[in-house]
Amino acid sequence: MALLEVNNIHKKFGNTEVLKGISFSMEPGEALSIIGSSGSGKTTLLRCLNFLETPDKGRISVKGDLLLDADDASTQNESDIRHKRLHFGMVFQSFNLFPQYTALENIMLAPRLLAKENGKLKSEEEAIRIRAKELLDQMGLADREGNYPHQLSGGQCQRVAIARALALSPDILCFDEPTSALDPELTGEVLKVIKSLAEEKTTMIIVTHEMSFARDVADQAIFMDGGVIVEQGDPKEVIDNPKMERTKQFLTNYNNA
Repeated sequence: MALLEVNNIHKKFGNTEVLKGISFSMEPGEALSIIGSSGSGKTTLLRCLNFLETPDKGRISVKGDLLLDADDASTQNESDIRHKRLHFGMVFQSFNLFPQYTALENIMLAPRLLAKENGKLKSEEEAIRIRAKELLDQMGLADREGNYPHQLSGGQCQRVAIARALALSPDILCFDEPTSALDPELTGEVLKVIKSLAEEKTTMIIVTHEMSFARDVADQAIFMDGGVIVEQGDPKEVIDNPKMERTKQFLTNYNNA
């Protein structure tokens, strides 16, 4: 059974159809790279998976459980959305850290809120703190736990954001162009962390413009254009030997940019 099944996802904003029937599946431990030009629907797809947007049509299932059927209002109950979102961890382009909290506090925030909601904050507080410290250490930031976001570099902020996304142990970790807001010299440190997660068989969806990274780290790749999947398959084939003319055109323009 696939870990994630996405079937025929459609999404409109006004009269603009951004997603026009996206379908794919993922096995546990797979890394999927999604490439394509700006405006192709990549970020909207991630936002639909994370329930930050609600598809107009389609179905999303994780571990065989139907999380969303856009035709069935009962699967869109607002009170359930937060719990459905726990299946996915999201790392944004611009970090989205809370400036008033330290690196450690940013990572602890969501687990603390969840524990409080379940009436278990007192009993779980120390375990949450220990887990957050372990994640900071995994990101190479053990000495930065007391720093606020403005005291960290962009690469360090993004690594804190990755740790925060991992804090609730999501089934699938989603990255929305995680290096696009970084200076070139800071990009490598973030890509190194993502590569290590791939080696640990963390299930990931990575929207990226880093073509060599998408090719070398992912198990499968999708090229999106105009709200549809134009080509998908082995990353080395999609990126080094594309079959579709639109994919060839995109990669030629990208390589010549």
